[in-house]
Amino acid sequence: MNDIQTQEDLYTIVAEFYKKLFADERISYIFTEIVPIHTKLEEHLQMLVKFWSQSLLGTGGYYNNLTQMHLDVDTLSPLTKEHFDIWLHHFEASINENFCGITCERMKNMAHNLSTIMQIKIKQKNT
Repeated sequence: MNDIQTQEDLYTIVAEFYKKLFADERISYIFTEIVPIHTKLEEHLQMLVKFWSQSLLGTGGYYNNLTQMHLDVDTLSPLTKEHFDIWLHHFEASINENFCGITCERMKNMAHNLSTIMQIKIKQKNT
């Protein structure tokens, strides 16, 4: 297997990731009922590709506020540690099933860091 090298590689990962999320009833409702991205999935996937491409490949172009988006979702429906654990499980599986290498490991480490940061920010918001 090859390492992540292009935005197309990142698209493969995020598309597979969302297939897994939508198929998992423990978390799918967040994306279909709370924040119904299934109606604009392609737009959402492209935004995620920009985020990861900027983070891993240095391409730039991501201007959204990732933290605020998750805080907003948590206001609508609490995001728990279990949600983040499920998210990480599916995210890592989507990487591991398609790619292997240093950039893949960086992506997984960043995802773990983001998960921790989001959980801390949510806890701070709610105290």
